[in-house]
Amino acid sequence: MNSALLIVIYAVIIGGFWFIFMRPQRKEQKRVQSMLSEMAVGDTVLTTSGFYGVIIDMTDEDVVVEFGSNKNCRIPMKKEAISQVEKPGQE
Repeated sequence: MNSALLIVIYAVIIGGFWFIFMRPQRKEQKRVQSMLSEMAVGDTVLTTSGFYGVIIDMTDEDVVVEFGSNKNCRIPMKKEAISQVEKPGQE
């Protein structure tokens, strides 16, 4: 087998792995980053631990989320702990 052909085969295999594994991951990272940048006070969020709440305050890296109808349950957390955002009135 020619060594040039072997190099081409390896390049095709590595390119295939990149296309199958890395590209979708980068696409998902861009989607999450876009979602986190568009968050606003009053949005309903789903945390990575499975709790639904409403954003009541935000900083650059942190959010304060209010859970349930009890107004005393307010928890500060990192923005990365939010997995889904729903705007008010959006059904």
